[in-house]
Parts: sequence; structure tokens; C-alpha cells
Amino acid sequence: MLSDNYSPMDRFIIGVDQAVRILFGHPQESGRSNPATNIGNTDLSPMDRDLVGRLLRVNHSSEICTQAIYQGQALTANSEEVRTGLEQAIAEENDHLAWCQSRLQDFEYSTSILNPVLYAGSFALGTLSGIAGEQWTLALIAATERHVENQIIDHLGKIPEQDQKTRAILKQIQQDETSHADRALAAGAAELPEPVKAAVNLASKVVNNITYWI
Repeated sequence: MLSDNYSPMDRFIIGVDQAVRILFGHPQESGRSNPATNIGNTDLSPMDRDLVGRLLRVNHSSEICTQAIYQGQALTANSEEVRTGLEQAIAEENDHLAWCQSRLQDFEYSTSILNPVLYAGSFALGTLSGIAGEQWTLALIAATERHVENQIIDHLGKIPEQDQKTRAILKQIQQDETSHADRALAAGAAELPEPVKAAVNLASKVVNNITYWI
């Protein structure tokens, strides 16, 4: 936990450790079980496997970006209450990363090679919002989670109905993202200016289109 007892250097070192775990290792999860654990595998056509694998890679990269935003915010947020909420969300986002990566391995698909770059950019964005203040920290959380929520809804419409393992994972992630956004709004999130919203949405679309392929 990044409490007020930690110095800026302590927080930086912890942040580096978390980034390495997220990108190259196994980040600490919350302890929840994988929603797909007790669901059997279903044979999919090569075309369907390719589609699901690519969509999962997009979702995994989205979780990398969300995690990096939260890490940057936790590093710079002044409010202990906000930081505590971020750490809870971080643990749940770690679950999402682990679940997506596990399912990607089932399909023998790799995560995106762009993840380190995406993490760095998202971390910088999160850091800036944390410096800007609590309302803007919460605003970026709400906007990010709503985007991921809508993305998953779109993907659930494309993933074959018989692939219940992937659908179970994405539905739980969607539920968590909705909860994160609702909590941020209830805590007093500001309304992001329309140009900022448009820029975030455009950047997300570009990233999604790229990570679908690499």
C-alpha cells in the first residue's frame, strides 16, 4: 500500500517493481478465482479462434493501459482515501490481466509487443491526472472504465456464443469496470472536457486497431 509513510523514492521503487511484474511477470492478484475455471473448453473453428485470440489481446492491452493509469495516479494522488480506492482497483485489474493472459495462452496467442510503450504513455497520463487533483483523478478513472466497459460489450457481441470460457471472463471484467466507474462518479469525479474525451477515445481506437494485429 502506498501510504503517506512512504517517501517519494519509496513510491517510485514500488512503482517500478509493479511495472516489471505487470509487463514481464505475475502481478499480485486479489485472490479471486478465474470465472472460467469450471467451464469446459469448446471446439472453435480456426477463424473463430483467430478472432477471439485477437480480441483478447486487445482487452489485455486495455487492462495494461488501465493498470498503468492507476499506478501513475496512486503515485501522485494526495488523498489517502483516493489512493486506497486505487489500490483496490489495481488488485482487481491484476485479476483481469491474469485471466486474459491465461485465456490467450489457451489459444496460443501472445500479448501485444506494444505493451511496454502503452504502459509508459498511460502511466504518464495517470501521473498528470493525479497531480491535477482528486476530481480529475476520479474523472479519468470513470472515463477509462466506461470506455473499457463499452469495448467489452462490443466484443461480447462478436465472440461465438459457444465460447463460454471467454465470455465468462469478459462478463466479470465488465462488471468490475462498471463498479469502478460508478464508484469514481459517486466520489465526485469531474466532467472531462469534450476535447479531452475525444482525444482519449481517438487514442483508444488507434491502440485497439494496432493491438488487434500485433
